[in-house]
Amino acid sequence: MAYKALYRTYRPKTFLEVAGQKHIVRTIENALANNKIAHAYLFSGPRGTGKTSMAKLFAKALNCEEGFGQQCNQCGNCLSVNDGSHPDVIEIDAASNNGVDEVRDLIEKVKYLPIKGKYKVYIIDEVHMMTSGAFNALLKTLEEPPAHVVFILATTEPHKVLPTIVSRCQRYDFTKVEDDAIREKMVEILDLEKITYDIPAINAIIELADGGVRDALSILEHVLAYAGNSIKEKDVFDLFGLASNKEKLDLIRSISKGDVKDVLKRMESFIASGIDIKRLTSNLLDVLKDALIYSRTEEHILLSVITEKDALSLKELIDIDRLNEMIEILLKAQNDFKVVSNIRSLFELVLLRLTTSSKKAAIPSEDNQTPEMRKAEPQQIIKPTEKKEEVLKKAEVIAPQPLIPEREINARQPKPIEAAPLIETNGSTVPSWLLEDEMAIDEKNRPAGEAKTKGKDSPGQCTIDLAGDKNALDDETMIKIMVLGDKEERQNISKKWDDFIGLVAHPRYGLVASLLKDGRPYIVAKDVLVLEYDFDCLAERINIVTNQSSIGELMKNIVGRDVFVYAIVRSEALRLQKSYFNLRQLNRLPKAKDIQLNLKGATI
Repeated sequence: MAYKALYRTYRPKTFLEVAGQKHIVRTIENALANNKIAHAYLFSGPRGTGKTSMAKLFAKALNCEEGFGQQCNQCGNCLSVNDGSHPDVIEIDAASNNGVDEVRDLIEKVKYLPIKGKYKVYIIDEVHMMTSGAFNALLKTLEEPPAHVVFILATTEPHKVLPTIVSRCQRYDFTKVEDDAIREKMVEILDLEKITYDIPAINAIIELADGGVRDALSILEHVLAYAGNSIKEKDVFDLFGLASNKEKLDLIRSISKGDVKDVLKRMESFIASGIDIKRLTSNLLDVLKDALIYSRTEEHILLSVITEKDALSLKELIDIDRLNEMIEILLKAQNDFKVVSNIRSLFELVLLRLTTSSKKAAIPSEDNQTPEMRKAEPQQIIKPTEKKEEVLKKAEVIAPQPLIPEREINARQPKPIEAAPLIETNGSTVPSWLLEDEMAIDEKNRPAGEAKTKGKDSPGQCTIDLAGDKNALDDETMIKIMVLGDKEERQNISKKWDDFIGLVAHPRYGLVASLLKDGRPYIVAKDVLVLEYDFDCLAERINIVTNQSSIGELMKNIVGRDVFVYAIVRSEALRLQKSYFNLRQLNRLPKAKDIQLNLKGATI
């Protein structure tokens, strides 16, 4: 038997099994009990909230052989509705059957009596996709259908349905399903599937689902394909690029303390882990909202994303004015994300603004102040009678030191985690792992005033062509590379990636470094390095055949071997990831030992 998705396998079979939507279930059950059935219904609401499932349950209740309004799931009618083979329950996808001809064909068939059940039920999904002509053709039949016909129209966008259609239907508005109801449904399914789990992992999935039961089960299925039969919170974070509550709280604490270096280090760690910046911003706002609520109410029952202990620590660290300011800055950033081309750079600037803002956390108590802090306080007072020279001299003494050197602010990047020491050579900064480069050694040791020699000891600049023939790898090859990928090595390279910032001004590797620094290591295999970019133009530049030698020369210094460098954009990376997990779930991935790569333009 073919594999069925979880949301199809565990589709509710009775009204009692429906997650949420209690107001709709109660109304329909009362209508069935009192035999007050309308001729047309409009089910509207967000995706994955149970519209189609409710329509099928309604159809089953109308035709159950055990009695009107029953759902025995044992009679022929119920079983036929469950497996989608009932001749009198007709599902129509309005997205692909939205024309006048299709509606006229439907109207012709409406007049025929049911074959097996008491009612013919037409379930028209995504009805808002129908054309105006199709709507108008349906009007008369929808208003006065035969007594044996019930129409159920489902849509996620009711405002696009003609008012004349809406006025002829009983409308039921489906809402996003409560978190508790989704959690209960997921736990029930995991227990039936005999899968171990922890509640934080379930909560992370529920947050991603945003009130949709179908989305929650689809995400759960995705996580199961990744993690196997044991689900941990870290699996969800790794798969969907999320930050844990501890990481978010640590970031907020560093911001409140004005620790720019630590904030930027954490920012780079998030980027290296593939965390979604927009979602991280939204999550930070949720944490700050909880902190603000607790600061005013001290009611732990009102907290939604952090614990009372965390809320108390934030209250002691950040005052209410500062919380409001941080929320305002992040809210503005959310709007700015829609109009900027480089979200990463904007987020770095937002973090810098948050960290260096004039409103700081509460001043440490005298017991916690260092002698230097206590000594500096009286020097802040400048008398009006002091001469200008004395004021300027005192300002030099008491002026606060910059939180981050000007060079690092311009680059908006921290020094990489566990990166090699940076060494100055001829006015440019290079990592120590590049000292084997002959030009770097000569440049460092050449006596002052000695003329620079040409030839083998002074290689020219590595160039980057802007146009030319491009390498192109098909999906089959990319899947093979993903199978061969080494996650640990990718993480190690990601930690060194910021070394490229110091090479932007390097006389030989500057152009290559400038291009590479905007990418992120996506797959690292023995002979291949795949980078991920936000923009097509940068990825295409990496893939130009003539650029391989320059890029490969610099990359050899990092990975210690010749590698073929290839680039893809974010959307392509997500598509390939989805294909990879689908193949993995079907056990159709190639075996690593059988893979032989034939890479166009590779030098390996």
